[in-house]
Amino acid sequence: MKEQDKVAVSLKYPPEAEAPFISFSAKGKLAEKMIEIANENSIPIVEDNLTANILSAAEIGSMIPESTWKVVAQIFSVIVKSDDLL
Repeated sequence: MKEQDKVAVSLKYPPEAEAPFISFSAKGKLAEKMIEIANENSIPIVEDNLTANILSAAEIGSMIPESTWKVVAQIFSVIVKSDDLL
């Protein structure tokens, strides 16, 4: 994937929320910087280009689209399981 095509989306899921929301999204060089900062701060990263592109089309601060709930739940599950292994 070319740098200008790179997409990054960060999600938050507060306990009181119905579903995760999009806290930030970026494309190109800014997406690369997001990934770099996440790596530097040990923030889990899951690469899923299709989901990232769908989520990046939504407005920052909005709840993730219902059509992505299942895949995002699977992503959160992988992250939680990897945290449990540490």
